[in-house]
Order: sequence, then structure tokens, then C-alpha cells
Amino acid sequence: MQDIRIKTEEIQLDQFLKWANLVSTGGEAKSLIQAGKVRVNGEIDTRRSHKLSEGDLVEIAGQDEVYRVIRE
Repeated sequence: MQDIRIKTEEIQLDQFLKWANLVSTGGEAKSLIQAGKVRVNGEIDTRRSHKLSEGDLVEIAGQDEVYRVIRE
């Protein structure tokens, strides 16, 4: 599990993917999310604007890593 630190109380899912360097562009994040390849807390989430907060877990299909949201 890899901790990703954010500076705010919440962060949108698409912004989190960019912040964590899991994608290089917002368009790439949008495509990945809409294709159903992103799980939040174990469930597929297709909402780019889904708000993540401390303790949420994010997984991307095809990757073995789990990313945990941690607030600084």
C-alpha cells in the first residue's frame, strides 16, 4: 500500500490520479475512470468528481498497488 498525501480535506478522484502521478493528463484520468478501471474503497467508481478524503483507498485495474489518501 502506498500513501498519497494531500493538502486539503478532500480531493476529486480525477485530480487525485494526477496528483499521485498515476496519469499524466486530465483526459487520461477521465478515460480511465469512465472505462470503469478505477476502484474506490473496493468498488468501481465512474464519477470523476467523486470526493476522496483521508483513509480512502484507490486501485487501478491492471496494477497491484493500492493507494491510500492521507492528509498532511
